[in-house]
Amino acid sequence: MEQILELLQEDAKLTPKQLSVMLGEEEGAVESAIKQYEREGVIKGYHTLVNWERTETQKAAALIELRVSPQKDTGFDEIAGRIMNFPEVESVYLMSGGYDLAVTVGGRSMQDVAMFVQKRLAPIDGVLSTATHFVLTKYKDGGVVFNSDYEEIDERGSNLCD
Repeated sequence: MEQILELLQEDAKLTPKQLSVMLGEEEGAVESAIKQYEREGVIKGYHTLVNWERTETQKAAALIELRVSPQKDTGFDEIAGRIMNFPEVESVYLMSGGYDLAVTVGGRSMQDVAMFVQKRLAPIDGVLSTATHFVLTKYKDGGVVFNSDYEEIDERGSNLCD
């Protein structure tokens, strides 16, 4: 029944009835599986992906690279926990490579995001350095193409419009 997860990740609006037809399963079995996934924390939520550039609402987003000093006994968990509790923070990832944590942040403007980094993020004990990268244009997010000017390409690299 893990196919349920793949299908819901692709389109969270699918109903249990639609999923049961797609999977050749009983609707009740699909509903039970979804409820169990929710109880177990496998399904963490359902989201709407909004293209804010097509609205009148001003939004700014940034990816912030952080180098941090791991804490004794808790490693990176304590700092990550403090960071993820800020309402501006959309995601926090422990990374391999040149920096330790990747943090995505949203705000009303680039100035708001910059002030968040300066006043709230950088001063946290254990944060050694930050590098802020502002999102200028979203081409694809969550598997969804945002700009219709880009033609859809299939997994072989072929243009689907040909």
